[in-house]
Amino acid sequence: MKVLNKSMNVIYAVVAVVVIWQVAIWMTDIEEALFPPPLTVAQAIVSLVADGSLFEHLNISMFRFLTGYLSAAIIAILLGLFLGRMTRLWNVVDPVVQVLRPVAPIAWSPFIVLWFGIGSAPAIVIIFIAAFFPILLTTVSGVKSVDETYLKLAKNLEIKQPYLMWKVILPAAFPSIANGLHIGVGTAWIFLVSGEMVGAQSGLGYLIVDARNLLRLDLVLAGIIFIGVSGLLLDRLIRLLEKWIEKQWGMA
Repeated sequence: MKVLNKSMNVIYAVVAVVVIWQVAIWMTDIEEALFPPPLTVAQAIVSLVADGSLFEHLNISMFRFLTGYLSAAIIAILLGLFLGRMTRLWNVVDPVVQVLRPVAPIAWSPFIVLWFGIGSAPAIVIIFIAAFFPILLTTVSGVKSVDETYLKLAKNLEIKQPYLMWKVILPAAFPSIANGLHIGVGTAWIFLVSGEMVGAQSGLGYLIVDARNLLRLDLVLAGIIFIGVSGLLLDRLIRLLEKWIEKQWGMA
């Protein structure tokens, strides 16, 4: 029943957006070339699906995203678990992280292109940077916030590393880590598109740039829709993974 209600809510939301979109075109009398109506964009989506170009670009974007995001998640979590326990070391590292964190990953693109060339590598590096800092900071915060009662109990039971980290600290810090994974998905997916607009010859970002250069705004909007839907599905996938892990640890 809950699944049916959620599905209906999604349908209602899509219908509402399409209606508002069409009404806005009627009320403003914007030229179709400048702001394509829903039907035109739907035809563009059908054409992208029919010729297979959509799936080709989507597969490449997903490969880049998963490579950069998973690499960032693994390294950031491992590093965060370590730094969260090493307070003095974190006090030294934290100012450096706080200086680098606000810098948009795309700002590094001139250096990234020079160091890694063109193609998939720059996009993967940009995704890595975008996901790394949110996951690192939330992991450190989660580890530092672990209830001291858990640690004292583990000490009384003579639980030592690595079991202390795996059995006590990681499960206790997981809600904070999961929050970082959600934030990382959003930022990494956003900058994936930006990364593919810099030096890439494929992917959803390149699809939008190529359509813009051809003045095909219907294809631009179609690409934007696919990017939004894919981002939503990725976030839901992370939520399912989070629930599965919580169930394995008896937290659900």
